[in-house]
Amino acid sequence: MSTSNKIIAVVGATGNQGGGVVRALQKSQQFHVRALTRNPSKHRELGDEVVEADLSRPETLKIAFEGAYGVFAVTNFWETGTDEWAQGMAAVDAARAAGVEHFIWSTLPNVDKISGGAFDVPHFTYKARVDELVRQAGFAHHTFVVAPFFYQNLNGMLAPELQPDGSAAWTLPIDPTVKAIHMGDITELGAVVTGAFSNPAAAGNGQYLPLVGSLLSFDDIVGTLNGQGHKIAFNQVPVDVFSTFFDGAAELAQMFAYFEKHTYLGSNHDRQIKLANEIAGKPATDFANWAKTSFSMPAAANPT
Repeated sequence: MSTSNKIIAVVGATGNQGGGVVRALQKSQQFHVRALTRNPSKHRELGDEVVEADLSRPETLKIAFEGAYGVFAVTNFWETGTDEWAQGMAAVDAARAAGVEHFIWSTLPNVDKISGGAFDVPHFTYKARVDELVRQAGFAHHTFVVAPFFYQNLNGMLAPELQPDGSAAWTLPIDPTVKAIHMGDITELGAVVTGAFSNPAAAGNGQYLPLVGSLLSFDDIVGTLNGQGHKIAFNQVPVDVFSTFFDGAAELAQMFAYFEKHTYLGSNHDRQIKLANEIAGKPATDFANWAKTSFSMPAAANPT
């Protein structure tokens, strides 16, 4: 089978990660892209073919993975009712049964293991626990890609809040002087995944490939944005105070406390970051360059 005829099945093809993987695979023109979604009739344009798949309904995965050379799998912790262990197991089992040769799992650091149980960040650790299932499955090739702290978060769920004077500020439970956050443009994860599928000898033997454009402190983030003409401040608050701000704040407070103590990736991963850039065929975009064209202040904070 020629490379161009090899089918790559992409789970979550309408999401941030899966969508970027679909686009990167199509741009490479190296594979036949099978986009997987729970609602294929709404997304006919996604890939070379669009097939129904739902990780919470394992019976849908048999057809979705049939004949595929490779599978990219990702789960969404924040979706109501998600059981990442069960979904990861379903994906691994179905891929193995279908004879998939190269399985790529989107994972995150195991906070429980790294911190010795000091911090509880389920949306990291639950993904990491699936890694062992992937390792033991017996695929000819398997790869772990590690999504970063999305730059895009700073325009979304973690955007700075409008202040009375028209400026904006982050109010978070982390020392702003500590370089702790491995960040990146999530749209670029697709290049890492495509490179791994294209070069299994270099990236298909259990390698971890973290997408990282910058390692920053919040002082770095604020300084960069203010240097580009914005007006943003940072307010540090205690973990126990932040935990009361909104539903789900307690887990985010734990996450930032973990970052401060161990960094996002948990230790020095310079070699893995370097390999990820090599596999992608280009360095990941740094924060300053991303921000020039993509960062947006809260609308009401813009001068009138």
